[in-house]
Amino acid sequence: MRWIIDKSFDFCYGHRVWSQELNRDFSLDECLMCRHLHGHQGKIKIFLSSNQLQKGMVTDFKHLNWFKEWLDATLDHKFIIDISDPLYFDLMSHYCNSDGKADKESLIESKYGYWIPDLSRLDTNSPKALIEKYEGMVIVDFVPTSENLTAWIMQVVKQKMKPLNIEVESVEFWETPKSHCKVIE
Repeated sequence: MRWIIDKSFDFCYGHRVWSQELNRDFSLDECLMCRHLHGHQGKIKIFLSSNQLQKGMVTDFKHLNWFKEWLDATLDHKFIIDISDPLYFDLMSHYCNSDGKADKESLIESKYGYWIPDLSRLDTNSPKALIEKYEGMVIVDFVPTSENLTAWIMQVVKQKMKPLNIEVESVEFWETPKSHCKVIE
């Protein structure tokens, strides 16, 4: 037997799919809306599995409380931007070097594969709106599509759950109630 449990999490986020291209034969138009800065009400479902139960469970659902905390602190109401996005300089100019590319030295790297701006590098007289803009940025090294976000979240969950010897069966990600991605390992 194999047991699978799951838990769902909701959050809001923004992103831009700068690499979007469409085939007019299937999309019926050429409007590249995902290239615009836009937001979503996202949903993530984490599936954990085991061939053996420990104390009658795959694991306690509370063992995913860390994920809700991480999700709220890291992605909820944040804008996810690819460090290679051609608009990176326009959106993150205070965190670029002289050639207009991302200055990784001015970013704080997370063990979970993303960066945030080091706000201490801003001028102490910076306008509050500028500080708020940068507080809301999460920098990744991939185009933040549903597929890439799902794969990234799968790796975050696997890394965190490893000490408990809990298998991460799959991760599902809803960009909208009708658009969904699933990653299975």
